[in-house]
Amino acid sequence: MKIAENAVVVIDYTLTDNEGEVIDSSEGAGPLAYLHGMGNIITGLETALLGKEAGDEVKASIEPANAYGERHEDMKQDVPKELFGGIDKIEVGMQFQSETDDGPVMVTVVAIGDEMITVDGNHPLAGVHLNFDVTIREVREASEEELEHGHVHGEGGHQH
Repeated sequence: MKIAENAVVVIDYTLTDNEGEVIDSSEGAGPLAYLHGMGNIITGLETALLGKEAGDEVKASIEPANAYGERHEDMKQDVPKELFGGIDKIEVGMQFQSETDDGPVMVTVVAIGDEMITVDGNHPLAGVHLNFDVTIREVREASEEELEHGHVHGEGGHQH
């Protein structure tokens, strides 16, 4: 079976940046299972895997626009330290969910001053060119329940 919309796809992958640094990998964590066409993975990788089948090996180079978008400097802002009340130790790299007029946004602490903390609302991989090495393990039809829920159940997928 070839990868198409609503197919369950199980992959092994390694993700690197343009400098060859490993960003993420399924090695040691087990394969990733996703429902193709449901937005469970980035658009660029879905496009690269479309039409492939079990056993295929795919190298995909994904521009930021088809991954996590470009970086937007206006998504950085300084906020008063007291907004982080109740948190004993704030460190650079910590992530928090912030409520905005457009709904919840995940922000990352990028700098800590005496009275202000700088947070960044960009996805940590925004602006990064992503390189995937993928081995397709399995392609199968999704169950009615998986289609209804919008994600894969079982090994490598959602457990509930």
